[in-house]
Amino acid sequence: MKSMIIIFAALFIIVAAGLTGCYKDVVLPVAGADPNAPPKQYSFSVDIAPILATNCAKSGCHVAGAQAPDMELGKAYNSLVNGGFVNTQFPNQSELYQQINGNMEEHIPNAADRQKIYDWIRTGALNN
Repeated sequence: MKSMIIIFAALFIIVAAGLTGCYKDVVLPVAGADPNAPPKQYSFSVDIAPILATNCAKSGCHVAGAQAPDMELGKAYNSLVNGGFVNTQFPNQSELYQQINGNMEEHIPNAADRQKIYDWIRTGALNN
């Protein structure tokens, strides 16, 4: 009987330790990012490409030979625009916009950076 109590106590401690060790970091959006605000002009090469290269163009992710689109500097614009990931007529229906605000949001956690990308799409997705 005493050994059963010790076994149950040990199992309880193991389960309790396992459950308290599981958590998910909560990344709160940056205040001031308003998708309905008038869009600001952003340069693809100066403002957008560095965000994509830093957060998306990682080994095994959005690089040549891996997951489309290729987000490496110098290749990202053509890959996004010619690959159908950007819809300037309906920006919120762009694959890029939906992914960075959905499945891929954890890779671009900064709401201000996601807003820059959205504004770039809304202002015509120019290669500037």
